[in-house]
Amino acid sequence: MRGTVIYGPRDIRFEERPDPQIIEPTDAIIRTSATCVCGSDLWPYRGVDPVTEPRPIGHEYCGIVEEVGSAVRNIKPGQFVVGSFFSSDNTCPICQAGYQSRCVRGEFACPTGGQAPYLRVPLADGTLVATPYMPSDDLIPSLLAASDVLGTGWFAADAANVRPGSTAAIVGDGAVGLCAVIAAKQMGAERIIMMSRNVSRAALAREFGATDIVEERGDEGVARIKEMTGGLGAHSLVEAVGTQESMMQAIRSTRAGGHVGFVGVSHDVEIPGLELFYSEVHLLGGPAPVRRFLPELIDLIWNRQIDPGKVFDLRLPLEQVAEGYRAMDERRAIKALLMP
Repeated sequence: MRGTVIYGPRDIRFEERPDPQIIEPTDAIIRTSATCVCGSDLWPYRGVDPVTEPRPIGHEYCGIVEEVGSAVRNIKPGQFVVGSFFSSDNTCPICQAGYQSRCVRGEFACPTGGQAPYLRVPLADGTLVATPYMPSDDLIPSLLAASDVLGTGWFAADAANVRPGSTAAIVGDGAVGLCAVIAAKQMGAERIIMMSRNVSRAALAREFGATDIVEERGDEGVARIKEMTGGLGAHSLVEAVGTQESMMQAIRSTRAGGHVGFVGVSHDVEIPGLELFYSEVHLLGGPAPVRRFLPELIDLIWNRQIDPGKVFDLRLPLEQVAEGYRAMDERRAIKALLMP
């Protein structure tokens, strides 16, 4: 097959790769119906995360099961499945506590690279969730979103303790932040504030349920949130960027006793200990345990109660994956959908 390989900063190639094979009896081989470029893929693409040698890339996927290992019991060939970007047995004590992204047996769920027509998924029974039957084509983008950006945005809102009647604010207007708006709406937030300067992203945030748009950033953004909340700050903050500025903006915009859910992949973030001490805010985040939420998210999508697939504003054939990276890097696209 041909798959996507990153060679270094801004060097994405679609080239011949070995066909994925069953290695462990718990593996499954998936024929992808759709894949995409993730915002976190841009860290190595931009050279922030070093790439020391060529490696396959991509970790968001949905598709049809082609083959399963001898120990797979629940996932069957021919099923349409959605999986997390981390594999999990879904039975260990950490999984049972709801943190499948830290499964004691877990590993990266796409070792052969997810931006490819086929991939191997370890621990298939615990990682993959089958849809009720074969989905219609128009549902596939939203099901793909569930494998990462929707699941991550949902975890962020959950970690931020969004509750009915509360005020939630989102720092980061990428696909994850936009999906956090969907989550906050579903969780009953009365006021949802999206921090964005981008007209099209702000418009999509409003379509998803945002009630307010704040263009200010940094200290000015904090002051604006405080002004909108009677000087207290929001109950719930989602941090979906991963920089020092975004993290501190989130913490400082949260009222005492409030919650910050941080899911932006942290880069050079240092939180002043004394400021955190006196802020009295709750912090919870990290790699999203998408598998915890997948059954609920698939059901919401299946019954057309949410449409997270709208975050894909660029569709390309898989062989044009490099253009998908360029478009997202240059902020010409929120998220690039790739069709094998």
